Amino acid sequence: MNEPSPQDAPASGLGPEAAPVADPPAPARADLHDAIGWVVLGAAIVIASWRMDRLTAQNINPYTIPGLVPGLLGLGMVLVGAIMGLRSWRRGALHEPIEPASQSQRMQRKRALLATILCCGYSLVLIGRGIPFWLASTIYVTGSILLFDRISSDPTKRRINAHAITKALLIGGISSIVVWLVFERLFLVRLP
Repeated sequence: MNEPSPQDAPASGLGPEAAPVADPPAPARADLHDAIGWVVLGAAIVIASWRMDRLTAQNINPYTIPGLVPGLLGLGMVLVGAIMGLRSWRRGALHEPIEPASQSQRMQRKRALLATILCCGYSLVLIGRGIPFWLASTIYVTGSILLFDRISSDPTKRRINAHAITKALLIGGISSIVVWLVFERLFLVRLP
């Protein structure tokens, strides 16, 4: 009669079938791609922060120059990306076969690409071109909601109707006005 004793029972009181399952580690090749992306992004940030005006003509303390914090963050990104790349290389990233992307991975890539395009459009096209900040932000948030709903895996969200447009406009308008008021009135930062 080898019945388990009370000391052998799980501390949570749950059976073994309720134990959490850990996610499988990311493939080494995927880690290598991510590492390269972090190193490139970090290097671009370091270069951009180095090229920023140091305001020496205004006798600014070197520890308060505008590019210092972004430059340090960029260096951190390069360092972490290099460590990640080294780790993936040691795990055999260069010898790992390239797996075809699953439907879920293709959808994630599509959403990431859409987010990148929307952010670049917002920062390069809408902001600083004479459109008031609150209006540009309303357009960005509303458009983002509608576009992400349009590519959703849920068929009920994919239908764009008057209710969805009204909801997206309300969220976009309220969020942009709140952000504008907080920055302009609370932080005293003049927005474009």
